[in-house]
Parts: sequence; C-alpha cells; structure tokens
Amino acid sequence: MSRRRFRAWLAAGLLVLVAGCGGTPTDPDFESAAPPVPTISVAPQDGATEIDPLGPVRVSTSDGQLTSVTMTNEDGGTVEGLLTPDQSAWKPSEPLGYGRTYTITAEAVTVTGTVGPITSSFSTLAPNNQTVVSFRTTGGVPLSTSTTFGVGTVVVAHFDEDVPDRATAEKHLAVTTEPPVVGSWYWTDNRNAHWRPEKYFASGTKVTLAADIYGKDLGGGLYGQQDTKTSFTIGDSHVSIVDDNDKQVQVFDNGTLIKSMPTSLGRGGSETVAGKTITFWTQPGIYTVMEKANPVIMDSSTYGLPVNSRLGYKETIGWATKISTDGIYLHQLDDTVWAQGNTNVSHGCLNLSGENARWFYNFSQPGDVVEIRNTGGAPLEVWQNGDWGVPWAQWQAGSALR
Repeated sequence: MSRRRFRAWLAAGLLVLVAGCGGTPTDPDFESAAPPVPTISVAPQDGATEIDPLGPVRVSTSDGQLTSVTMTNEDGGTVEGLLTPDQSAWKPSEPLGYGRTYTITAEAVTVTGTVGPITSSFSTLAPNNQTVVSFRTTGGVPLSTSTTFGVGTVVVAHFDEDVPDRATAEKHLAVTTEPPVVGSWYWTDNRNAHWRPEKYFASGTKVTLAADIYGKDLGGGLYGQQDTKTSFTIGDSHVSIVDDNDKQVQVFDNGTLIKSMPTSLGRGGSETVAGKTITFWTQPGIYTVMEKANPVIMDSSTYGLPVNSRLGYKETIGWATKISTDGIYLHQLDDTVWAQGNTNVSHGCLNLSGENARWFYNFSQPGDVVEIRNTGGAPLEVWQNGDWGVPWAQWQAGSALR
C-alpha cells in the first residue's frame, strides 16, 4: 500500500472511531475527561552517547498509530525497521554500527489529529579495537561445507587480536553437533581457543560453529567486529596406526584395516647447533592430518639445521601429507625404500615409497588421525598438533570458564 493510500485509510478509520464514541458534548463525563496530549517517545533519548549498537531502539506513540518513521546514519544511509501489528511502535530490523550517529524522524496520527514530526538523535560507542573470529583446523584449513573432515578434527577459533577477557569471549563461542557430543574449549594462547570432544567424532556428525561476538566487550576496549557462523560434516573414519616395533603404517577405514605400508621413522638422537638442540625422533602421540602438498620443499634450515651441515638438507619431496606444525610428514622418499619396514633413517618424517605416499595423500582428509606408538623422544605437545594427547580432565581445565 502506498504511503498516501495508507494515510487516507488510516484517517478514514480514525473518523469512524470518532463517530462511534458514546459520549456527547452535553455529557458531564465527556466534558470532564479531557484526553491526554498524544506523544511520540524515542529511546535512546535525544543526545545520548556511547549507546550499545545491540541495545534497544524503539519509537512508540502513546495514542493512535505511527504513520512515518525514518532512521538514518550520519552519511544518510537508511536503517530498515519494523512496525508492530497495531502500528503503535517501531524498531530497527538490523544491527547498528559502531561509532555512528543516528537520527530518527517520526510522525503519528491520533483521534485528535497528527503528532510530529519529531526528531531525535543519538550516537553509538566507538571501540578502541575490534576483532574477528575465523574457524579453522589446526592446519589452518577453513572449516566449511566445501569439504569433509576427519574424525580427529579439532576446531580452532582464531581471534585476529589478543583477547583480554577469555571467559567472556568463550561464552559467545558455540559448537552444536548432530548427534550431540560433549566437548570443551582449551585456550592455547590469547588468540586461539581449540575445541574437541572427549573421543573422536562419529562419521556423519554435522557440526555448526558460531561466534556471537558483535557488540560484545571482550575486555580492554576490544569488541567483536562481526559475528561468524559456519558448519561442516565429519567424513569416513580414517585412523592410521604407526608402531615402531614393526615399522608399518596400518590404515583403518571405518574400523577395517585396508592397507599396511612399510615406513622408516626418525633415526633418533640429537645434535646441538648454535646452542640449539635438534632431535631426530618421530615423537609418540596422536597426530591429525593438517595439510597436503605435492611437491613440498623441505629445508632443514627452517628448524635450525643448516643446509650445509652434516645432516642438513633442502629437497623437493612428492606426495607429502603434513601431521605436525614442526614439519612431520608422511611422504615419498624412494631412496629409503630399502630401510622402510626395518630401519629408521629419517630426520623425523615417515618415509614411504612413491606408490604408498601417493595413495595415502589421495586417501587423506584434514583431521584424519595418525597414532604413532613406541617411538623414542618426548611425547607430542599441543603446540605441535598434539591436542588429542591431552587427558580429558586437563583439556577441560583449559577452558576459561572452569
């Protein structure tokens, strides 16, 4: 209905209302009951500052109906809104921005005539800083519906600024699953909160993630810049067991052993270079697939071992599946086929034949599990992609809400 037709219809309705009133000018009650002067009220009040952009904004009339409400920011942009069914009140239908000034102009019509237009302005708070959350795997792969993820997937909520108030931030992070599972957040630092269930996900689980942080004070003047939401699905269960006792990679697909591949693991021992001790173990622990590359350039200088040193190297390696942040891969190395299945000769990676490395590369999805058992060296740590090695009670204690 056009605004002109709406006004005409409303005026006609109000005339009927007047004609149907029971009193007359000669009734004593009619003469003594003078109607209150109709008003239009706006909240927040005119001139208010530092208003929460998610706080209530409302325009209402004490009598009659609102015929026109416009809300604009300082640039002239219009804010859309909704009227109540009886047209006695209006509110915005979209969130407001930070550090903006808004002006509201409103008119109403009542049985005694029109009210307004009235004008009122207020401004919203301007944060010292803002942060955005992105949801990804421990390997940095965005969690989305574009691919499936392994049963060992760990959700990482990454804030692009340090979060002073972890507890408040965590309250506004949500993970829901179908079927339901119990899980917990674990903060690794001021920018990253990891979430996982107590046990591996079941295949087919649907996971929805939400960061409801817009308008939320996360401490120290840091506010959420925007809300974030995404979802993903857990694919088939891929769990590989690597045992140094037999130097085999046993690959299980949904609980069934489908392939066994001989491997050569870390040779063990250590070297001290420029005051830094570098070990050559494939550490025991529960790893997950982080990313894949074919080929990848492997350079020992990236972890402190000069290329020109006795054990240094810089090589282009094919069919490389990464499982730790410090550079442990399952990858092709045909030069060590003689050792695969009987002798450990690598710097820490799991060497495979070209055929087996390619098969594993193509089989793997982000979040697949690789459990390494009975090797030397210190257990895998969280910073190395060892989230699943943290005992459940200790993991829960890593929540900011404990």
